[in-house]
Amino acid sequence: MATKSEVKKAIQEVIKAMMDRVMKGVLVDDPFIEEDHHAKRPLYSALVPDEIFKGSHFERRFVTRFGSAWESLAVVAARVGLGQGDTGHSITGNVNAERLKRIQQVLNELEHAEAGRAKTRPDWDRELRFVLAGSSKTILPTTVICDVYAEDTNEKKKYAFELKAPLPNSDQTKVSKEKILKLYSMEPLQVDEAFYALPYNPYGRRQDYNWAFPARWFNMKEDRVVLIGNEFWEKIGGVGTYQAFIDAVNEIGPHYKDRIYREFLGIEPPPGADTKAQLKS
Repeated sequence: MATKSEVKKAIQEVIKAMMDRVMKGVLVDDPFIEEDHHAKRPLYSALVPDEIFKGSHFERRFVTRFGSAWESLAVVAARVGLGQGDTGHSITGNVNAERLKRIQQVLNELEHAEAGRAKTRPDWDRELRFVLAGSSKTILPTTVICDVYAEDTNEKKKYAFELKAPLPNSDQTKVSKEKILKLYSMEPLQVDEAFYALPYNPYGRRQDYNWAFPARWFNMKEDRVVLIGNEFWEKIGGVGTYQAFIDAVNEIGPHYKDRIYREFLGIEPPPGADTKAQLKS
């Protein structure tokens, strides 16, 4: 098992590469040009300080970059912490036709309310029991491409993760649930465990997670197939990975904040800017 400092260093390399690309983008490739902004949005520029739109210009490019960085960070954590990790990993196994039929039934009941009754609430254990009770002589080869795949090379265990942004939409969550149910329906099983995972919890505690869209498909507070924040990082990278992630971000954060203030915004950092709003466990 890798040390916490090794995990932290590996995570920092990914974040630094991403941030350096963002900085190059906003400073060189696609800078905010005040004259162009005034020409394209004369009303806005007459009413709102340029700095507001300059900040939005940076935010869009940062969010786009970081949206694809979660999988890279997860793979790094898996490789350093467990031994092996990959994205877009294809898993193929045999699933009997009745189980596939029942998976669609579960999804339909969660999505649509039948006449005379309320829409079914998600319950992973109950749903999985129902699906696995399905039996058919018709066997169909089924392939699932998981967001992140990891192997614990010491324990010889395999894991699949559907890794989504902390506030995912309903459609992508539905697809993830179908994929995870298919993985657990394969005979023989091709992975030891599969999960629906979010890299952090914007609401703080697990019991306070309150984003409505994924809750249509999973009980986000109780389903054991759901991992949020530290639960995910500890599973994919081993004990201490989540704290290593937090330490990695907080350690390099002041450097990039300083660069953004000076090089992009063109102002001196305000007092205490290097310690404000650090990532917390």
